[in-house]
Amino acid sequence: MFSFTTSHVILALFVLFSCLSIVPAAPVAPAAELEKRTDHEGLGTWFYPGWGNCGYYDGDNDKILAMSKSFYDSNGGSNCNQWVEIVNEDNGKTAYGLLRDSCESCGWNDIDMSPGLFQELDELSTGEIKVKWHFMEKSWSP
Repeated sequence: MFSFTTSHVILALFVLFSCLSIVPAAPVAPAAELEKRTDHEGLGTWFYPGWGNCGYYDGDNDKILAMSKSFYDSNGGSNCNQWVEIVNEDNGKTAYGLLRDSCESCGWNDIDMSPGLFQELDELSTGEIKVKWHFMEKSWSP
């Protein structure tokens, strides 16, 4: 009959912990990278920028946009300085803009763009277009 001695227990624990230490650790991705990309569909309009809610001054030719004030407030402005991909649903043109402001008159999924950004998608005289848009990863930049 076999009996366990202290040296057998110590050896068994050593082998167990040695095996556990060689198991590769799974990388932990930041929470923002784990989120599924959410496409938003709404109206796209244009405005003359200036001082935005994110604390920056932007001009007409800067590629910036504003999201609805209610959306902005719901996430505490955490998307400030995050790039957004915008697609004009009527003609398929794509543009990228930097979120820098909020828009009081916009609906939840609507965006308001600087003239320079809007013109990448359509003529200013169009005034309002159907858009699909989503946030790019926070580390992304064109």
